[in-house]
Amino acid sequence: MERDLPDVIAEVTAAFEAYERALVADDVEGILAFFAPAAVRFGIADQQIGIEEQARWRRAQGGLPPGRRLKDTIIQAYGESVAVVTTLFGYLGSDVLGRQSQTWVRLPEGWRIVTAHVSEPARQPT
Repeated sequence: MERDLPDVIAEVTAAFEAYERALVADDVEGILAFFAPAAVRFGIADQQIGIEEQARWRRAQGGLPPGRRLKDTIIQAYGESVAVVTTLFGYLGSDVLGRQSQTWVRLPEGWRIVTAHVSEPARQPT
């Protein structure tokens, strides 16, 4: 039975929101549970290939700055097994909006992130 794309978007929205809660709470094991074992993640000044590299990096990192907010989150489904999430993010006291994108794939264990990219715009000289 083929799923309606609105159902896929609802499922990925719920997964993404749960991921964000884990991220804000600095729940490392919770965050890692959303990634596929071979996931590739490019951060602002880092990169990890595979869950073991990401686990080492996350355990050494510490939590996010307080007041994380999201803006213009878009979730697009491509069939019943792939979705892309893009969003802007920022923190209290800063006007800089970072960019985040994730590709989610439906695996036997559920929706998992297979690629993720986090960046901030280059600061323009004044």
